[in-house]
Amino acid sequence: MNLLEISNLKTHFFTEAGVVKAVDDVSFNVEKGCTLGLVGESGSGKSVTAQSVLRIVPKPGRIVDGKILFDGEDLVQKKDGEMQRYRGKRISLIFQDPTSSLNPLFTIGNQLSDIVIQHDKVKKDAAIETVIKTLKLTRLPDPEEAIRRYPHQFSGGMKQRICIARALLLNPQLLFADEPTTSLDVTIQAQIISLLKDLQKDIGMTLVMITHDMGVVAEMCKCVVVLYAGHVMEIGPIETIFEAPHPYTAALLKAVPRLDQTRKLISIPGNIPNLITPPTGCRFHPRCEYAVALCKEKKPPLEDVGGDHFISCHRWRELRRGA
Repeated sequence: MNLLEISNLKTHFFTEAGVVKAVDDVSFNVEKGCTLGLVGESGSGKSVTAQSVLRIVPKPGRIVDGKILFDGEDLVQKKDGEMQRYRGKRISLIFQDPTSSLNPLFTIGNQLSDIVIQHDKVKKDAAIETVIKTLKLTRLPDPEEAIRRYPHQFSGGMKQRICIARALLLNPQLLFADEPTTSLDVTIQAQIISLLKDLQKDIGMTLVMITHDMGVVAEMCKCVVVLYAGHVMEIGPIETIFEAPHPYTAALLKAVPRLDQTRKLISIPGNIPNLITPPTGCRFHPRCEYAVALCKEKKPPLEDVGGDHFISCHRWRELRRGA
């Protein structure tokens, strides 16, 4: 059963330079209780997709088309006042940078308890109890003392645990984790990934991991959606994605270091295209080693290639035969 169904979503930014097509006709589903990876380079549209679901797209951006069905309700049609009942309570987001997303002027206890008070209409003591209980879930040491401290008194890893607790305060059904390990060192990254895995398993919530790191995806996710320049390149189970990937996904995999192999890492040539004037046809064709004339002329459809695997590539059959 799908908890979230995104259909033909278009979120564009209307700038003086032109219309930036950050998310351009994106469709995918998130199954209830699963962990899905939303993958792609910076600028692929991952974070804007999450912001679109929560209806917090910063100006001058706005959703111009498509449907976002959450538990059967189309969030695109909801008024802002109605969305307040969804944000935090039913859908939540862990922001990329824990330092900038915490208010330096207030204690952790005050910041987190205010969220509980606003949504659940409870007294301060009851809200503090909820905060301490949730901080314990994230394995923050001595939460009773931690709530009296300010953000600057915590390490990066501890601040990320606090941000995870903030996202979980109201027991959301769906959690977006936007690059939750990017600003952390490798040891702390492993701890945060382990924590999110355990929380997803114990609480049974639906988790969407937004990342450019295919190693994180392999560690955490059951299914993967690969975005490039606002388009969906590939959707499928993690095993299938790794065995028979889209050319773009394959390029991402080649850029990941592996402990079991000694090999040179291969970067993807070129850059994400200008989304005001994106390439014709397949948006990846200027950087793809397999591109032919058709790739430049016509956008490839997202085809069902079997086993819940979908690929947007004109040449996937030839490439699979040649593998």
